[in-house]
Amino acid sequence: MKKILFFIFFFPLCSHALSCVILLHGLARSHASMSKLETYLKKNNYSVINLDYPSTRKTIHNLAEENIPPMINACLDLDADDIDFVTHSLGGIVLRDYLQHHRIPKLKRIVMLSPPNQGSPLADFFHDNWLFQVFTGPAGQALTTLEIHFPYPLPSQYEVGIIAGNVSPFGKLFFDEPNDGKVAVSSTYLDGISDFIVMPVTHTFMMKNKKVMYQILFFLNYGKFEGVSKDSFRTEKTFRDMP
Repeated sequence: MKKILFFIFFFPLCSHALSCVILLHGLARSHASMSKLETYLKKNNYSVINLDYPSTRKTIHNLAEENIPPMINACLDLDADDIDFVTHSLGGIVLRDYLQHHRIPKLKRIVMLSPPNQGSPLADFFHDNWLFQVFTGPAGQALTTLEIHFPYPLPSQYEVGIIAGNVSPFGKLFFDEPNDGKVAVSSTYLDGISDFIVMPVTHTFMMKNKKVMYQILFFLNYGKFEGVSKDSFRTEKTFRDMP
């Protein structure tokens, strides 16, 4: 009898909502680039959808319209209570494009890793190079600081955290401000987000960094990054004025 009462009263308090995390890899990458993060999240009791999408073959809008719905449906098929996204680089721009036109059911939190929200000077520099055009496709061509544009902000009902990197293997070759080798810290920022953190990582491998993965998990759990003062990095001007 005591065991029955224990499960009746205690078990509901211990049960937790099923959260499904959709991972969106970056430009010219594959699901394999997010596999370490996938394993980490699964070990921490998240269901994970980590699929390839043809990032170099179509426009950003077509990538969003054709690839995000099946990922959402995969989460819904699991009967998930919440849906979260973790994006890397172009993946964040693809998600932003989708959210310009659609509402995602059960969407709760989004973590963006180094999203080129204001474009990238690297894309500016190589824009007319035919090898760059072939390698990155229509989506890569759209990541210049002049071409990238979203008329509407992210919907305020979603909690969004952005992680930027400030370690560049190229020094100041393409940038005159803090950057991760491909995207400037200032370019990652968006008004109205829940939290923001800059970490000593490079663009290419940040999703595999243990400390980055921990911060991703912390945000998915609590809607904020650990050890970050919410008022420390709140205005775009703060980043543009960084030495």
